[in-house]
Amino acid sequence: MIAETICSAVAAAGLGIAAVTAYRKRFLAAARLAAYSLVPLGLVMTGAVEWAAETAFSPVAWAGFGVLGAAWLLFLATRAAERRSGGTRKERRAAAKAAQREAVAPAASAPSLGPSGAAGRPQVAPAAKQKQKKAAGGEDFSDIEAILKKHGI
Repeated sequence: MIAETICSAVAAAGLGIAAVTAYRKRFLAAARLAAYSLVPLGLVMTGAVEWAAETAFSPVAWAGFGVLGAAWLLFLATRAAERRSGGTRKERRAAAKAAQREAVAPAASAPSLGPSGAAGRPQVAPAAKQKQKKAAGGEDFSDIEAILKKHGI
């Protein structure tokens, strides 16, 4: 009963403020204030305020909200675990089948069978290096070569 009285008082005060605003020739703001002030009155008339007041003081309703919260947390936990494991079992099987069907590098050429060094890397003659530098248009790739040598490539 008290919630309905408070909502009705808020609606009356809002309509009074809207009337003063309209008197000041600010009709758009007055219409917006009137709309906001009619919302609590409509809630009282539909019985939503009574239902909300009964729900707010009902232990069964709060237990229901707790159950809903627990269900929501379980849902989030299962989604997080599913993402962490890489998807559902069905999705993992489909990804494995797709990986088996696709070739790693279908257009890759066979490796050269030239002479190799002690570490199994092909030896490049110094004259060939000079030709490669000239063919590159005089660009210096020494920093790139140093990085590749550092990584053993």
